[in-house]
Amino acid sequence: MFSKQSMLPAISALLMVFSAGCTKDTSVLNSLSQPSTQSSVTNLRKIPKQPLAVVNLGIAGNFAILSKSGITDVYQSSVTGDIGTSPITGASIGLTCAEVVGTIYTVAAPGPLPCRVINASRLTTAVSNMQTAYTDAAGRSNPDFMNLGAGNIGGKTLTPGLYKWTSSVIIPTNITISGSATDVWIFQVAGTLTTSSAVKITLAGGALAKNIFWQTAGSVTLGTTSHFEGIILGKTGISLTTGATINGRLLAQTAVTLQQNAVTQPQ
Repeated sequence: MFSKQSMLPAISALLMVFSAGCTKDTSVLNSLSQPSTQSSVTNLRKIPKQPLAVVNLGIAGNFAILSKSGITDVYQSSVTGDIGTSPITGASIGLTCAEVVGTIYTVAAPGPLPCRVINASRLTTAVSNMQTAYTDAAGRSNPDFMNLGAGNIGGKTLTPGLYKWTSSVIIPTNITISGSATDVWIFQVAGTLTTSSAVKITLAGGALAKNIFWQTAGSVTLGTTSHFEGIILGKTGISLTTGATINGRLLAQTAVTLQQNAVTQPQ
């Protein structure tokens, strides 16, 4: 039999081996818990979202107002930029030559005289580009903001990104669109878009109206003396009530209605 004295060296040796093993295991665990420069770990990191691309308007981007079924007007409005209608003839354009600083395009002879320019081919392409742009904006996925404010965005400051509403959108009080000159905003609205009277949209931080796109499936109504910023891609009608102004474009797949308004294409 072994005495306690004879067993002590063996026990000491075993403790030394066990201690070394624990130290080794601890070092392995520590190394696994540290950030790694291995590509396999890097690939697990969150990839930043790519900047939102602008909506390509094609030739439609040369028009302040483009409509498929007419532009009515209560005199006197002021439009800075080209306007046109197609496939309906220029007879559906209620604006006079004096109200437009730009070219009035028509598909046939009827229309405001003597300033109208007949160019059916250009208008056909512009309308096609307008519809393609609408489809592009509507098809953007992975929104940054979903149903913001349950459709009521009054008083909010809107930062760059893709916004989606499965309902109508109302703007009952002033809002601010804030971002840089290279930032992009796309607003997807499944219903109607309505601004209240005297409501103002203000741009901040260098944001540009040419980079703001309002894709709207329902009708758009800009309230009396309100001010709007951005490009409206409307599936249906766009109506500006008395004294409303817009720094942007009215691109409607039906009609545009003006009532003593100012429409200025963005720079």
